[in-house]
Amino acid sequence: MPGNKYNHLVQKYFPKGVGSIFTFGIKGSVEEGKKFIDSLQIFSLLANVADAKSLVIHPASTTHAQLNEEEQKLAGLSPDLIRLSIGIEDVDDLIWDLDQALHKAAASRVVQQS
Repeated sequence: MPGNKYNHLVQKYFPKGVGSIFTFGIKGSVEEGKKFIDSLQIFSLLANVADAKSLVIHPASTTHAQLNEEEQKLAGLSPDLIRLSIGIEDVDDLIWDLDQALHKAAASRVVQQS
């Protein structure tokens, strides 16, 4: 923030801005979340954030998998939650990767329902 005593360092080291973290839900269940993660080609599956490379995590099947569904809800997690940490890769490549993985996850949902 402009009033923060470290703002000058952010401006110096990140002149184009800092990375972003996005959280969203994927239509379906834990299985669609896993399929989405498994289908990504650029994003790396890691629990940390704010790396130079783009990262993804599906807490319900990774960091919080030891909890049952009720415990996950109490922790503020839903089975569909996906968290992205955006790195320095080309934005068009990242959008392509997300799009193709979402399509594969949606296709797996259709197969599971059949």
